[in-house]
Amino acid sequence: MKALIIDDERLARNELRRLLENFPKIEVVGEAANADEAIKMVNELRPDLLFLDIQMPGKNGFELLEALEDDTIPEVIFTTAYDEYALKAFEYNALDYILKPIDLPRLSEAVHRVFEELDRKHDHDSISERKMLGENDQVFIKDGEKCWFVKLGKVRLFESMGNYVRLHFDDQKPLVLKSLNALEERLDPISFFRANRKHIINLQWIEKIEPWFSGGLLVTLRGSGEKIEISRRQAIRFKDMLSL
Repeated sequence: MKALIIDDERLARNELRRLLENFPKIEVVGEAANADEAIKMVNELRPDLLFLDIQMPGKNGFELLEALEDDTIPEVIFTTAYDEYALKAFEYNALDYILKPIDLPRLSEAVHRVFEELDRKHDHDSISERKMLGENDQVFIKDGEKCWFVKLGKVRLFESMGNYVRLHFDDQKPLVLKSLNALEERLDPISFFRANRKHIINLQWIEKIEPWFSGGLLVTLRGSGEKIEISRRQAIRFKDMLSL
């Protein structure tokens, strides 16, 4: 597994690299002192894992992830001296959040979690290819004690909530234990569109489209009135896909 260490403190990078020598399956392929350096290295080296500080000069760790192309985002372990960003970190699907100073047992726990996630993805990929799910397919959903058997065409919005996805249909909003990326792989792109990092929208439920900041778009969903931003990058795809 190729890893990249991103931290503005040289001593912190050196110490983490030293600790990672205890894990021969992880190869540190580079270090970056700021987000701009890191973005270039991610695009060139295509690492599998980032050890990412949050507070850095220029872009912070969250802004770095937002600047990456969706298909180049590696797994992420945040390494920081601040505990107040933990909730936000998991909104970015981080595998772990380690507070400095980092010790070997805590790092070992995080690395174990990384390999568990890799095994899970490998098992998923090893399953025979499943058919793409379209708006006419029905799916079983269980959230706590409640169960639904719902046609996907009724689901207007999929919303990432860390390691879960919230489905919006009728007046229901159940959670399922699945990442938005994994769900996107199963959904038919003719009907379902990845609007941004947190949302997939059902194109049949769009009622209104408006220009938005920085070249993005703002869509209003029919019935619910929910407003979802289509990011600038995705807005380009959206226009290409739906234009004559």
